[in-house]
Amino acid sequence: MRYEICLESADGVAAAAEAGADRVELCAALFEGGITPSQGMIEQAVAVAAGRLRVHVIIRPRGGDFIFSPAEAEVMLRDIEVAKAAGADGVVIGALTEDAEIDTELCARLVAAARPLSVTFHRAFDVTRDPEAAFEDVVALGVDRLLTSGAAPSALEGADLIARLVEKAAGRIIVLPAGGINERTAARVAAQTGARELHFTASETVRSRTRFQAPGIYMGGALYPPETTRSVTTPSRVRSIIEAASA
Repeated sequence: MRYEICLESADGVAAAAEAGADRVELCAALFEGGITPSQGMIEQAVAVAAGRLRVHVIIRPRGGDFIFSPAEAEVMLRDIEVAKAAGADGVVIGALTEDAEIDTELCARLVAAARPLSVTFHRAFDVTRDPEAAFEDVVALGVDRLLTSGAAPSALEGADLIARLVEKAAGRIIVLPAGGINERTAARVAAQTGARELHFTASETVRSRTRFQAPGIYMGGALYPPETTRSVTTPSRVRSIIEAASA
């Protein structure tokens, strides 16, 4: 079994490497499902990885839907260039049409720009109109793997579809389950899907080191996430999920 950790910091990369992960998906703004991190973050993540694990970078210019304008497409192509120059091992891409189908034209451009790096198609797949048909479109793009919760809120809930996709893949593509995978679900997802790779976050909430907090001031949106705590990928959490998956 191979393990990919979804995270948003160079410190998280160090934690994942220490705990024995095989690969990371480097993102910013995981609260929005992940968007492209900065050039500096990619460069530092690659430096911290130091060949101990592979760094794949999400290429997504914003949160929200996966229907991208021509200008956003150009941003994505440029971000792929930046990730390649920074030494990333792979990129994670995806785009849909207004009819909730794979945007094969744009995705083909992104894949061509990314090569020879590894390419993963992300969970935009899970909101397509017809996942079975979309799967063949993804395979036809020639990407290396598909990240999916089985078009369900979690990989455990989508395990039946994921298992069918693993069977349909027949070695053409790696199907990578994601969504809600933790110590309680990892082994069940692996057993029920037949997948050979798992993708998950492995973070814990830690207190800020600040000695002062200005009352009533928040930097986030309407949900007002507190600045006195943050989510941090830790070696202990990565290990606990890996151990649970292999139990």
